[in-house]
Amino acid sequence: MNITSVGNLTELSKYGVNGAYTAKENRNVTFESLFKAAQNMVNETNTYTNEAEEAEMAYALGMTDSTHDLQVAQQKANLSLQYTVAIRNQVLDAYKEIMNLQF
Repeated sequence: MNITSVGNLTELSKYGVNGAYTAKENRNVTFESLFKAAQNMVNETNTYTNEAEEAEMAYALGMTDSTHDLQVAQQKANLSLQYTVAIRNQVLDAYKEIMNLQF
C-alpha cells in the first residue's frame, strides 16, 4: 500500500466533499438565474408596452405622423407580450406536471 495515495484524498474538496451542500447551492444558482431571466423578460415586455403607449400618445397629439413607427412599436409590444404569456404557460404546465408526480 502506498501512503502517498491517501494524500490525494484532500483533492476531493475541490469536487465538493459535502455533496448535499454543493447540489443545493447549484440548485439555488440555477433557480436564481432562471428567475432573473424571467424578471428581465417581464421588464422588457413592460418597456415595449410603455414605448407603444408613448408612440400612440405622440401620434394622437400630432407630435408625429409616422404610422410606421406606431405600428412597429405596437407590434413589438404585442409579440413580446405573446412570448411572455407563452413562456408563463409552459412554466405553469411544467409545475403542474411536477406536482402530479408520484414518488
